[in-house]
Amino acid sequence: MKQQLGQLTLLVKDYDEAINYYTKILDFVLLEDTQMSATKRWVRASPPGSSCHLLLAKAADEAQEKQIGLQAGGRVFLFLYTDNFWRDYEKYTSRGVEFLREPSKETYGTVSVFKDLYGNLWDLIEPLEQ
Repeated sequence: MKQQLGQLTLLVKDYDEAINYYTKILDFVLLEDTQMSATKRWVRASPPGSSCHLLLAKAADEAQEKQIGLQAGGRVFLFLYTDNFWRDYEKYTSRGVEFLREPSKETYGTVSVFKDLYGNLWDLIEPLEQ
């Protein structure tokens, strides 16, 4: 059997704000932005070359709004793998991305934790060659 993750839902406050952040700050590719109704859009974005996408979903009610930025309960939620940690770290830092920990070399690669525009925690990781 072969399986893979294809898409993850990420709650956002505003579609355009989220699209701007993920495409202009993190350099994700906007894959789709389809109007579904007067209040709902189907917005997918992905890191370049990734087969897993983010579905940027605007919170539909107060309960969902409370979860924006806390989908993993304050833990690192998403892991962004890169082929060049320092290139991306410096680029993101210059664009105002807030890193919460100094970069470190670990047994699995070079890593640092950053917050996205809503406070979700991400690991930026350049894995060691396998």
